[in-house]
Amino acid sequence: MARLTIDDLKRIKEKHKEEFSLREGGYRAKVTVHMGTCGIAAGAREIMTALMAELREAGAEGVIVATSGCAGLCSKEPLATVEMHGQPPVKYGELTEAKIKTIVKEHVIGGAPVEKLALVTGSETAY
Repeated sequence: MARLTIDDLKRIKEKHKEEFSLREGGYRAKVTVHMGTCGIAAGAREIMTALMAELREAGAEGVIVATSGCAGLCSKEPLATVEMHGQPPVKYGELTEAKIKTIVKEHVIGGAPVEKLALVTGSETAY
């Protein structure tokens, strides 16, 4: 097998970045529920159930729902991150079913982050 060059790795990164990014004409929002063991112990499964029910009830389209492991903020679990096309990601912590319903209505559907519930805005990147 031939060795990969830096240029090969850059092409692979860009290809996957395009496939999984939010963009016009595609998915407009992504909600990630952090489900590491700390999140599950704090109630992340219930948050996921409430999130899915709220999205279904609202008839929301163009929304990706995903899970991830621990976000490193165990004391703030359960956590969810909302990413909207053209906006920085927003991480919400200490979630309840009522809070996730508000986040879906105001942020995911309405497009405006819920500042009073937001833990942090923005993200770190390795590229």
